[in-house]
Amino acid sequence: MKKFVLSIVFIGMGLYGYSQNAANGKSVYSKTCIACHQPTGAGIPGAFPPLAKADYLNADVNRAIKQVIKGSKTPIVVNGKKYTTPMPPQALSDQQIADVLTYVYSNWGNNKKVITTAMVKAQRK
Repeated sequence: MKKFVLSIVFIGMGLYGYSQNAANGKSVYSKTCIACHQPTGAGIPGAFPPLAKADYLNADVNRAIKQVIKGSKTPIVVNGKKYTTPMPPQALSDQQIADVLTYVYSNWGNNKKVITTAMVKAQRK
């Protein structure tokens, strides 16, 4: 019985942690990403790419992490449309990047990836 109760506690803690990260990710998105990518993740046509249902984003998690860390000056194609506006590197902690990308991946028709701080640390190298 003790093992069962302990298992339930750990599962609850894990779920609490995930929802806390998603909430933190929404907060980071609202402060850092929303001006360009908009409240619905739709971006601004011709200027800033969408994050909603974005084939570019969903195709490569590590590329998305690197883009947040290092920015990008090269053109990208998202959902068949070319975007040339540079993205500056974001001054965010590993936890903030994990949280905001988990939030983005869990919304707007994306593939529900969960990004960890270990994944972010690996892309900083």
